[in-house]
Amino acid sequence: MKPHAMPRAVKQSSTALPFTVLYRDSRLVVLDKPPGLPAHPGRDGGKSVEDWFPALSRHRNGPWLAHRLDRDTSGCLVVALRKQALVAVQACLAAGKARKTYWAIVQGAPDAAQGVIDVPLARVEHDRQWRMQPVKTGGQPARTRWRVLGTGHDGAGQLISWLELVLETGRTHQARAHCAAIGCPIRGDTRYGARDAGALHLMSRSIHLPLDVSVHATAMPPEHMRRIMEQAGWTAPPDNVEKEAARCSPTH
Repeated sequence: MKPHAMPRAVKQSSTALPFTVLYRDSRLVVLDKPPGLPAHPGRDGGKSVEDWFPALSRHRNGPWLAHRLDRDTSGCLVVALRKQALVAVQACLAAGKARKTYWAIVQGAPDAAQGVIDVPLARVEHDRQWRMQPVKTGGQPARTRWRVLGTGHDGAGQLISWLELVLETGRTHQARAHCAAIGCPIRGDTRYGARDAGALHLMSRSIHLPLDVSVHATAMPPEHMRRIMEQAGWTAPPDNVEKEAARCSPTH
């Protein structure tokens, strides 16, 4: 991934951040990106995370996005404040040393309580839009470990499952394509076979980076996921627990 440097023309108030800072030190920031906010500028010219870079650092160079996170996926996103940190984080990700954990609400239920999806993916055109397709040859290696955290039924009585996904590779749409590959598309993900349109029920739950000083951050589910996760057994922590967790995150 090519690093995206701070857009110089944008001036944004530091008092109006649209995201929560989960972790901060002199090298990097881990923020909780809300669903619907692109990480970097798109063709539509709308707001993106990069519009708030001036509020994260006053240095002439940077910050930089250290990795991708889809527009409709919420959760942990790493922003490097120093070029050295950018190189270190991307090297950690490329070497498979980082641990990226996602939560998803999917249609139906897998055939087992846990498993590994080791299926290469290739980009193909489908119904006038592209998608990542499982292939036997010619694709990029992609590996996801998963386990069922809970099951239940939505308001329409349809079976749903709450999955934990650990991405051992970082392919575009990997979590979405792999869930579809086991017959359990992510709720709201009509591109990959979900029945109903709506908000994508996928989040980057946590990230661990074993750097010289290790970094760990955990995000809470967005509101639209919380409501249905409760039907699958998730219990929301008390508000004071969430606030204390955010308060205790390093911010120096």
